[in-house]
Amino acid sequence: MIDLKNILLVLVGSAAGGSARYITSLIIQSKNTNQFPIGTFMINLIGCFTIGMIYAFAARNATTGSDIKLLLATGFCGGFTTFSAFAFENLALFKSGLHLTALIYIILSVVLGILAVVLGASLIK
Repeated sequence: MIDLKNILLVLVGSAAGGSARYITSLIIQSKNTNQFPIGTFMINLIGCFTIGMIYAFAARNATTGSDIKLLLATGFCGGFTTFSAFAFENLALFKSGLHLTALIYIILSVVLGILAVVLGASLIK
């Protein structure tokens, strides 16, 4: 069932995360003088660190944990970077002993993601 409160938590978090991503990227990229995409790289690392803290906090606070995860993990981190969710999901797979599944997920996500960008761009040309 769709819960309006949950949608609003994700909406507010996503707006804040997307805005934070844009501002952070502008600040970091303005100092970058080489070709390495340091802005996106740093955003991904910050997002991964943040989602780790959020899930650890939510696990210790069961009463507010689900709202915190929706607002900050799904919403903010989702708007800031989906790479953080990807990293967290892989950590969960590794912790569950599903090493092969995690490796397949990593390889397929990266390779097929790049191929999807190439295909999407080629369709528009």
